[in-house]
Amino acid sequence: MRYFFHDCCLDIAKHSLTRNGQEIHVEPQVFELLLCLLRAPGEVVTRDQLIDAVWRGRIVSDATISARISAARTAVGDSGKAQSVIRTVPRVGLQLVAPVTIEDADQPPTPASETPIETPLAPLKLRYATSRDGSTLAWTAEGDGPPLMRAGHWLTHLDFDRTSRIWGPWLQRLGAQRRLVRYDLRGTGMSDPDCGPFHLDAFAEDMLAVADAAGLDTFAIFAASHSLAVSLALAVRHPDRVSRIVSCGGYAQGASVRDGGKDAAMAQAMTQMIRNGWGQADSGFMHALTSMFAPGANEAELLELIRLQQNSTDAERSVQIREVIANYDVTDLLQQVPCPVLIVHSLRDSLHPFSQARLLAQHLPDCEMLPLDSPNHILLPDEPAFARMMDAVDRFLSA
Repeated sequence: MRYFFHDCCLDIAKHSLTRNGQEIHVEPQVFELLLCLLRAPGEVVTRDQLIDAVWRGRIVSDATISARISAARTAVGDSGKAQSVIRTVPRVGLQLVAPVTIEDADQPPTPASETPIETPLAPLKLRYATSRDGSTLAWTAEGDGPPLMRAGHWLTHLDFDRTSRIWGPWLQRLGAQRRLVRYDLRGTGMSDPDCGPFHLDAFAEDMLAVADAAGLDTFAIFAASHSLAVSLALAVRHPDRVSRIVSCGGYAQGASVRDGGKDAAMAQAMTQMIRNGWGQADSGFMHALTSMFAPGANEAELLELIRLQQNSTDAERSVQIREVIANYDVTDLLQQVPCPVLIVHSLRDSLHPFSQARLLAQHLPDCEMLPLDSPNHILLPDEPAFARMMDAVDRFLSA
C-alpha cells in the first residue's frame, strides 16, 4: 500500500519514503509517525495516540517526540514555521493537512476519505501469574473455544505482537475458534524484568503457572523453536495436562550441542551480533542476525523483527537466554512424550536444520510431520508455507 501526499509517497511494502521521486532516508520511528498521521488524514492525532503507535506505549521524553516530529517535517519538505503538511494543534497533537490518496497494490488509487476505517483492537486484557520461584509472568487470553497455549519463546511482546506484521497474522489464525492463551517469557516483553534464572525447568514451571492462572485443566500447546523442548518436558512431567503439541521449527538439541557441537560457532557468532547491534535498525549486525531467522523477509519485515527486539528485551538479557537455549538437549525425553505431536519444519531452515525434525520423528512415539518448502525459521504470513502450516494445525488440533 502506498500513500501519496504533498509531493511525497510513503510505501509500506518497501518501507520507503520518496519526495519528488527521490528516496528520503528516515528512521523507523519517523516512518511510523508519518504512517500514523497518514492513516488518519485531516484528523487530529493526540500525543497519546502517537506514543501508542510509534513507541508502543513506552514512556518517552518530550524532547524525543519533538525530535521525531521535526525529522518527519524535514523529510516531507515541511517545517515548524510553515506547517503546510504537518500542523501542530497546541496542547492536543498533530494533524496531517495535506490531501492524501491511497493506492493498494491490487486496486486503483482512491481518496483517503473513501477508504474503510480499520476497527481498532480491543484493549489488551493483561494478567499476571507467579511461577514457582516467584517470577512474575504477563499473560493474556483471547477468543472462545478449545484452549491453545502459545508457549513463551524468545522475542515476544503481548501488546506489540497483536499489531505486528509478523506475529499479528499468526495470532489471528491460531486464535480462530479457540481460546488462545499466550505469555511473555520470564524477564521479557511485559513480564516482570526482575525474575529468577533462565533454564528449561524454570520455563516449564512458568508455562504451568500460566495454565493454572488461566484455569486450564488440559490444553494443547503451540510450541515454536526452543519452546518445543520446554513443552515436551512439561508433557512428560504432567501427562494429564497436555493433550497435543504442535512443533513449529522446534528442536531437541540446541546449536551448541547438536552434531558434536559443530554449530557452536554459529551460536557464538549470534551472541556477538546481539551485543554489537541489538535493536538498531541501521546495524549490519542486526540485519545479518535477523536474516538468519527469515532469509526470505523483505526490508520492511526485517525492520519489523528489529522493532520486536527493541520491545522484547535488552541485549544482555537476550544473550543470557540465547546461551541457555543453545544448550538444550531433551533427546532422552522424546520416547516418554505421552501425547501426539505435529512436527512442522522448513526444509531449508538454516538456524535449526531439518535434521532436528527427523530426530524428533524418529523418537517421538506418536507424531506426524509436515515438511515445508521454505528457508524461513520464522514463517512469513504471505508465503505459501504459512497457509499450509495453519491448515495442518487446524486439522491436527480438531482431531
